[in-house]
Amino acid sequence: MPDDNRDQAGRPSPDALLEKARAEMRGRLKIFLGAAPGVGKTYEMLVSGRAKIADGLDVVIGVVETHGRKETEALLAGFEIVPRVKIDYKGRPLEEMDLDGILARRPDLVLVDELAHTNAEGSRHPKRYLDVKELLDRGIDVYTTLNIQHVESLNDVVSQITRIRVRETVPDSIIDLADDVEIIDLTPDDLIKRLHDGKVYVPRTAERALTNYFTPGNLTALRELALRKTAQRVDDQLLTHMQAHAISGPWAAGERVLVSIDHHPRSASLVRYAARMASRLRAPWAAVYVETNRSVNLTEAERDTVAATLRLAEQLGGEAITIPGREVAEELVRHATANNVTHIVIGAPKAATWRDWWSRSITDELIRKTGEISVHVISGNEKDGTTARGVRAAATVPQFDFRAYLLATVYVAIALGVSIVLDQVLDVRNLALVFLMAVLTSAVLHGLRPALYSCILGALSFNFFFLPPRYTLTISDPESVLAFFFFLGVAIIASNLTATVQRQAAAARQRARTTEDLYLFSKKLAGTGTLDDVLWATAFQLASMLKVRVVLLLPEEGTIAVKAGYPPDDTLDDADIAAARWAWEHNHAAGRGADTLPGAKRLYVPLRTGRTAVGVIGLDGDRRDGPLLTPEQQRLLDALADQAALAIERVQLVADVDRARLAAEADRLRSALLTSISHDLKTPLAAILGAAGTLRDYFASMPEEDRSDLLTTVVDESERLNRFIANLLDMTKIESGAMEEPNFALHYAGDIVGSALRRAAKILERHKTETSIPADLPMVRVDPVLFEQVIFNLLDNAAKYAPEGSVVHIEGWADADNVVLQVSDEGPGIPPADLTRVFDTFYRVRKGDQVRAGTGLGLSICRGFIEAMGGTITATNRKGRRGAVFAIHLPKPNDIPKLDELR
Repeated sequence: MPDDNRDQAGRPSPDALLEKARAEMRGRLKIFLGAAPGVGKTYEMLVSGRAKIADGLDVVIGVVETHGRKETEALLAGFEIVPRVKIDYKGRPLEEMDLDGILARRPDLVLVDELAHTNAEGSRHPKRYLDVKELLDRGIDVYTTLNIQHVESLNDVVSQITRIRVRETVPDSIIDLADDVEIIDLTPDDLIKRLHDGKVYVPRTAERALTNYFTPGNLTALRELALRKTAQRVDDQLLTHMQAHAISGPWAAGERVLVSIDHHPRSASLVRYAARMASRLRAPWAAVYVETNRSVNLTEAERDTVAATLRLAEQLGGEAITIPGREVAEELVRHATANNVTHIVIGAPKAATWRDWWSRSITDELIRKTGEISVHVISGNEKDGTTARGVRAAATVPQFDFRAYLLATVYVAIALGVSIVLDQVLDVRNLALVFLMAVLTSAVLHGLRPALYSCILGALSFNFFFLPPRYTLTISDPESVLAFFFFLGVAIIASNLTATVQRQAAAARQRARTTEDLYLFSKKLAGTGTLDDVLWATAFQLASMLKVRVVLLLPEEGTIAVKAGYPPDDTLDDADIAAARWAWEHNHAAGRGADTLPGAKRLYVPLRTGRTAVGVIGLDGDRRDGPLLTPEQQRLLDALADQAALAIERVQLVADVDRARLAAEADRLRSALLTSISHDLKTPLAAILGAAGTLRDYFASMPEEDRSDLLTTVVDESERLNRFIANLLDMTKIESGAMEEPNFALHYAGDIVGSALRRAAKILERHKTETSIPADLPMVRVDPVLFEQVIFNLLDNAAKYAPEGSVVHIEGWADADNVVLQVSDEGPGIPPADLTRVFDTFYRVRKGDQVRAGTGLGLSICRGFIEAMGGTITATNRKGRRGAVFAIHLPKPNDIPKLDELR
């Protein structure tokens, strides 16, 4: 139930007071809002900043963009400017606002230009408005500038007007956070003149802007958007102020419309009238239903009318509100004054009833109590009914329950028997209480009509058997006549009250059961992660709560197909398929009981969210005649369908995000692979081709020493190229899952390390190596070829990053569960941010602005091979000194001999 922010007994609204307290705890935000670039937002912000300096405030400039405008640059004199921080972005230095510097400086006020700006990658926040929020949270006041086209909610509207999509946007919550919004207004003619004078852009840019963006029509439309957004923000501030200070409205600074609805069919026409009025006034509006004690006695059809009317209000852009209360007029006036409503729409009173003899109608009471609020009394259209989702719901017709009346007769008979026994000891007027118990029992157990029946039957029995003259229906004693009629009146009132309480209790129990079922269903949907689970849970819940057969259909390859059902039933005839497709395409109910294709076997209702229809529900029951669903079941279907639609959309969005992520990853890998092939594989190939070409052309005239050097180059670069290609093939096998099962055997790690060192001798010829592997180190169960490749890749990595002449250490030891082999170098180490990414495919660590040569596959292959052999590999930095450390942990096999035992 929406919160109506009512102030009880003239007290301030708690929500408004809380919002005021939050505002006092943070810094104040002022936004200089303009309709377009060049209207003078930055200029006005600097002028206001200078005024604050004159008032003695500590003001600094965080960032101001003058765009070369001389009059703006002249205003910078006298301001303290916090130097911007430099951030390297793709080899290009960028300057951003120094957020930490401003926080350390802690001024009273900071000027921050261009609120919608996107910060360079590497900044603490991706958007400048997030920097501003942090400044406000630290208690620092902020002046900032913003153009109306950067407001998120208006992005589509601006795009439609200007044919240009603005990519940098600011959420509306930032506008709502502002304590002050000052609109910087300039007429289109004046702004165009500024463009011609070169005061906004350089001449060539200004000419292009005048042709495409800065047309009089565009500027007029943007100006209206800015004015309306500012007026809306001021209106919200006024409402918050009134609620925080318990001020009774209305203050007609802005228009607000409220329409009162009830269970009568004319309520739909009242809602439409209110929507048209709000559209003319360009005002927010709400439909309000006051739930009183009489609401319990509404029929199912009347309840359905209320629910459908509230749903219609939401569809027309209004707010649907339900308020519990005692008197309708009193609650409407209370809500209207608390929310600064200026217009109330209500239906004209109907023909006078017996209640109107001693009380005013709701319309009269409302007119008397509203004071300065305008009340619009509309006749409405009695035939204008509205049903939910376009389905004709079944009306509730009271049915005669013979068993209830029979039991009521039994209760009276029991009361008669007890009274005959007690007649010997009690006064006859006291026996009326015994019959009254029978009446109350009928009311509690069976409702009002059986209670009234037992009331009349008990009164007649009381008269016939106990009032003189007995065994006749006449009464001779005047006191007995009075007693009889008092008994009859008390019985009728008591039965009516008891039946009402019983209906309220039954309705409360039913609502509690329904609420519990809906809560459990929502929990079940929240815990499901696949579309099949959501569909089957939805089908089962609908079937169990509505007592119908269910099929769920989802779009598939341009059509609609059955995805789940309860009980399972995948066969649909042509009429049902046509109805299901129509319901999905038109986002409206079709089939049995609906206005469209009623000849179908099932009723098809679209599963829809705020964006679109995501599927269709098909319902079928055993009842062949009349509508399929009662009004109560229709409302329950709405609730279940809305939850299911949101769950289906959530799963589909997650799948879309996963697909997008996989596509982005595939693009990244493809780009990295192309980069590696074009650079890292091309380099050794170019060296080979150059050396071979030189040998072919100048072999005879070349000294023997030069020929030997060129041949060595060919061999070395061929080996290097072979390593790159082998890494690519190995990584392809790992990524595709096509790697063969490792050929496990027990091996001494020192032997495999020695083989890897011999293979890497040329790579490590300019480095020193130190090996410390104990002779009694337990053997490990590995594939020797894969394990040697891992050690070789780690040595190759150390040779790339460690300086010439440094030492590469290889150590081995055993702990309680693992054999550990560690390769460390004396290079620059791994940046902390890269420790978790060095094993990613094609990832290479940066050194300053440069990226080391290589394909970025070596360490990724190491991880793939080690994990295939049941081990783990980690990357850390050396403690107390520079250098990277790669540690391999392999599980220690059980009951294996040590090396000295084998000898």
